[in-house]
Amino acid sequence: MKIQTVAELNANHAVAGAVWTEGPAGSGGPVLEVDTEQCQARVCSYAAHVATWNPKLALAGGDVVTRPGLFCSPKTLWGGGKAIRGGVPICWPWFGGRTDDPKPNGKASAAHGFARTRPWFVESVTTADNGRVEVTFLLVSDDDTLAIWPHAFEARLVASLGTTLSLTLEVKNVDDAAFDYEGALHTYLTVSDVEKVKMVGLEGTTFLDKVDGGTEKHQGREPLMLSGETDRVYLNTKAAVVVDDPGLSRQLRIEKTGSTATVVWNPWLVKATAMTDLGGDAWRSFVCVEAANVRPAPVPLSPGATHAMSTRITVIPTRSLG
Repeated sequence: MKIQTVAELNANHAVAGAVWTEGPAGSGGPVLEVDTEQCQARVCSYAAHVATWNPKLALAGGDVVTRPGLFCSPKTLWGGGKAIRGGVPICWPWFGGRTDDPKPNGKASAAHGFARTRPWFVESVTTADNGRVEVTFLLVSDDDTLAIWPHAFEARLVASLGTTLSLTLEVKNVDDAAFDYEGALHTYLTVSDVEKVKMVGLEGTTFLDKVDGGTEKHQGREPLMLSGETDRVYLNTKAAVVVDDPGLSRQLRIEKTGSTATVVWNPWLVKATAMTDLGGDAWRSFVCVEAANVRPAPVPLSPGATHAMSTRITVIPTRSLG
């Protein structure tokens, strides 16, 4: 897909408080720098990737403070065929390792699909009546994607940036045959310490424990707290999840639609240390709580059909942030 230049994007797709720049070195394409009354954010055309989002929250006295909502690793490689480590990578059209990998071109398929490592086309940048900045990206099948995954498609990512963050991934089947796919909005949430936060909303559900070989397990009635490497797919879940973070005196509420699974992930110390784009103690500063549609329940899509999956993140202070 054609990579639009900064000049082209600023001429056609810039609004007050949102302008395109060259972005960090090696970013793989232009970056939209957002700074409005509602938030600061950085959105990359590479991978249609919301890399940072920092909502502006009103204090009791009328002052406004800016707080990080999404975590982005300071060591991320910012493109170059690699996924950005942090923000909201788009895992699509498969999740994790590819099921029954056909090894196109004789090579194993990359984990989590190709959407998070390809340039997307910027369709529009607008300001909504409520002051939010809305960005729409498009990815369509081409010879490169068809060689990897033999289905014709159109995928759109709509990011709505304000005091809350909303993301919608919409996929249309423009092929002559039905296909199914997996997808996840792999949201890295900033927390004070991943060992000290509680996650409410998954109680009493069934999950697949990928750290334990995909074993099916049952979540108890207490809020979820992590104590080691975690990679779980919570099945048949549609409820919101609230991350209670006393260290930052706030809650993060993650709502979703069009999703039947919730993924919770953190690599913990040993695995994070081995990750060159993370390392150190950065693993303590985030937890991933993801809207997803993954096996054993991928999305079936008949010719001409469309499916949309959305997530919305809200930061809720639990006491004064002054």
